[in-house]
Amino acid sequence: MLRYWTAGESHGKTLIALVDGFPASVTIDVEPINVELRRRQGGYGRGGRQRIETDAVNILSGVWKGVTLGSPIALEVPNRDYKLERLDDLPRPRPGHADLTGAMKFLGSIRGVLERASARETAVRVAAGALAKQLLAEFGITAFGYVVELGGERIEPVDAPLDGLRSIRDQSEMYGLNLARDEAIKQHIDAAGKDGDTLGGIVEVRVDGLPFGLGTHAQWDRKLDGRLAQAVMAVQAIKGVEIGMGFEAARRRGSQVHDPIQYDASQRDTPNLGYVRPTNNAGGIEGGMTNGQPLVIRAAKKPISTLARPLESINLETKQKQEASYERSDVCAVPAASVIVENVVAFEVACALVDKFGGDSLPEMKARYELFLAMARER
Repeated sequence: MLRYWTAGESHGKTLIALVDGFPASVTIDVEPINVELRRRQGGYGRGGRQRIETDAVNILSGVWKGVTLGSPIALEVPNRDYKLERLDDLPRPRPGHADLTGAMKFLGSIRGVLERASARETAVRVAAGALAKQLLAEFGITAFGYVVELGGERIEPVDAPLDGLRSIRDQSEMYGLNLARDEAIKQHIDAAGKDGDTLGGIVEVRVDGLPFGLGTHAQWDRKLDGRLAQAVMAVQAIKGVEIGMGFEAARRRGSQVHDPIQYDASQRDTPNLGYVRPTNNAGGIEGGMTNGQPLVIRAAKKPISTLARPLESINLETKQKQEASYERSDVCAVPAASVIVENVVAFEVACALVDKFGGDSLPEMKARYELFLAMARER
């Protein structure tokens, strides 16, 4: 079983991800992980914290001479803005945060909750996902995340091949797929910032190169769509997840929703084994399993809860009405959310890949993968 845990506080010394069950014999390059960490810090609308931190990963265990050993891998992302011991508690909980619920749950301080609840923790989730991408790449599987809506403004993708769309995404300050929309949306973010307000949006991730059969129909907690939904929903500020057509499927007749099955012999040697669809409304998953089509998943991110023009709250000591406390924050982190969701999706797909083909070593996995494809072609 491939899995990971994280540890660390927003203004603590460091953040850690402990990755367990990662196969041996995978060559690891640190730079692609650092690229993802830099992308997470970017995007228009970010605040001062991103000018302080320069995130980079240290691999503390599980890798020898650039190759994984099959033992636990510890990933560290140090905090330059380490000041936890000097910080005071917040007297007034901030609506939308874990401040009040956490302080009541643990009968303690707001600070003790907010430091761990902070989205700063996602830096090491991105690192874990970027590590997993290097395993996926060995099987020709790629994950690609981007912004499709920001503050209610749609970003319709231009018509371009996948490589072209990736290039556009990497040039865009919005991490969208249409550079012509950037300027108008930047103005939208600036206007919200001047009002002391924040913006949310919708991000989408597409995973290509998937074989049939990752996940299972047999148990509810092993269905891949369920695992993906949990992983994505567990990202801070995500309030909704949908796969493929998602909620729109509930508004249509079945004949407008389900994807016809066709066969193209010219694609027999690809991961889809020649079974193609004219549509992909299912988003690449049927019955909790991948169906050979691209996986498409979207996540709705609420506006950031920390407002420069705070909402009403109370003082926990006096119980008197006051404005909520304010901690340094962003106006918009939707582009960053697309990076985070891309990488948590990549990790869950890697988990399902290891479940399907075994995880002791990369050569063993590849042999089982090729055997499966050969057997499936004869099905």
